Order: sequence, then structure tokens, then C-alpha cells
Amino acid sequence: MASSMFGELFKELRQKNGFTLRAYCRTFKKDPGNISRMERGKLPPPINNEELKSLALSLGLEEQSEEWGNFFTVAAISAGRIPAQIMSDEEVLPHLPTLLRTISGQKLSEEKLKALIEIIKKE
Repeated sequence: MASSMFGELFKELRQKNGFTLRAYCRTFKKDPGNISRMERGKLPPPINNEELKSLALSLGLEEQSEEWGNFFTVAAISAGRIPAQIMSDEEVLPHLPTLLRTISGQKLSEEKLKALIEIIKKE
């Protein structure tokens, strides 16, 4: 499922901008086969940040907008990576192992559970 998240988002944004697959590829000089495979989750999103930025701009996303951030987050998750904004957040990063253990069903100590709740509440 994660591998297709980016593809679904990309297709939704492409269609929202009124592009068929072929028209998008002609306009932005992309390979229709690769874009189709990416949209179906058969090909991961680009790893290169410049290529992702190019795709985001081609879809009309505004830099630093919420949609922009979501685009890059979904790309990272779909590629099996932890999003850059999480990896660079010095407050969140130390709690990432706790979050991952919680998600995977491991029991947390009372102290770690309280710390996790406090982080979540800040959002």
C-alpha cells in the first residue's frame, strides 16, 4: 500500500490540473510508461530531491505550502524512507524509536507513553 500512496497522490494532482497522462508527459517531457508505472505503484517515486521538486512544480504545488510538504512526505514514505522533516527535527527524532515500537505493537513503559502523548499534544 505504501508504494502506491505517492502514485495515487500524483495521479490525483495531475488530473486536478486537467492533464491526461499523455498530455502531462508531452508537456513536461516525461516518459508515459514510467509515469504510469509510478502512478500504479509499480515504480517508486524519485529519490532525487530536484526531480521531486520538478514534479511538484509541474503539478502546480506552491513551495513551502502544506500540499508541498505532504507531496515530499508521501514520496519518502512510499519509497520506504523516513521523511526529511522528521529526520531533521531535533525534538522529534529522539522519540522516533518509541513511536515505531508503539506502532509495531510493543508495550511501552508508562514514562515513555507519557512522553509520546506530550509530543502528540504539541501538534
